[in-house]
Amino acid sequence: MEQDSTEKKEKRTLAFNVVSKKEHKGFGAGSIDLNSVSCIIIDGDEAYIDVGAMHAKSKVEQRIKFSTDKETVPNGRRCWIVWVAVDRNESGSLYAGATACEMLIDTEARRGWKILADHVNRLDYAIKRRFMLEGLSTHERGLLKNLLVTHNEQWWENSPDELKQNLNQ
Repeated sequence: MEQDSTEKKEKRTLAFNVVSKKEHKGFGAGSIDLNSVSCIIIDGDEAYIDVGAMHAKSKVEQRIKFSTDKETVPNGRRCWIVWVAVDRNESGSLYAGATACEMLIDTEARRGWKILADHVNRLDYAIKRRFMLEGLSTHERGLLKNLLVTHNEQWWENSPDELKQNLNQ
């Protein structure tokens, strides 16, 4: 059946995932469930959702050769990946965990610095509903808070005081 050429495909917008409360006891039970985690990139004066970060393919990471030696990126700008876990409680959905991971990116030289083990550990901490946002400047915390609030104000209201205190510094 032919589709009408005037039909437009609905453009998918990037959004936070919400976890279902279904119990899974089959094959793979106990493995890490990434369905409840979303990725936020903070780059300069901009904070945005970038699902590519889950596989090190965010906009800022593309075409960058990473090193674990900061000295190889002397002109790098500081960027952050913030892992945000979303959950539900009796009040509804909420931001349940958030951890920030630093990167240095030099787009012109196509060089970057990050510690992959730190990124993996911080992802795990977010999944475990922890908040680790040290290192973010006051400006960066404001960008993150603004994104979370504007994305879904009700989720922000339902979120733990620990997150709100972290982002009001």
